[in-house]
Amino acid sequence: QVQLVESGGGLVQAGGSLRLSCAASGRTFSSRAMAWFRQAPGRVREFVAGINWSAGTTYVANSVKGRFTISRDTVKNTVYLQMSSLKPEDTAVYYCAGRLGVGIGTTTNEYSSWGQGTQVTVSS
Repeated sequence: QVQLVESGGGLVQAGGSLRLSCAASGRTFSSRAMAWFRQAPGRVREFVAGINWSAGTTYVANSVKGRFTISRDTVKNTVYLQMSSLKPEDTAVYYCAGRLGVGIGTTTNEYSSWGQGTQVTVSS
């Protein structure tokens, strides 16, 4: 099993930037794709961005394309989400997730490992 720990959340003004980190430990070789999801109050958890661990290929949701970038450091076993031009509607708890499949899944049931989440609040 993989343990995932997110960090980097906080309060930021609209138009600002934040970088989230997700440190993976344990059986990290078993995660072939990693992703960020987010969940706002009263809403379902939604896919934000994903990355294939070995190839580094990425896929970003249309809602954040051009503003968010996902990357990974294979030495540090860490996945990052660089968020810029933040909007109040980006306010949510952001979760890191890992899956065994090679492809970048976009639904929560495709991921078996989850972090505890980190709060991102964007003020207007």
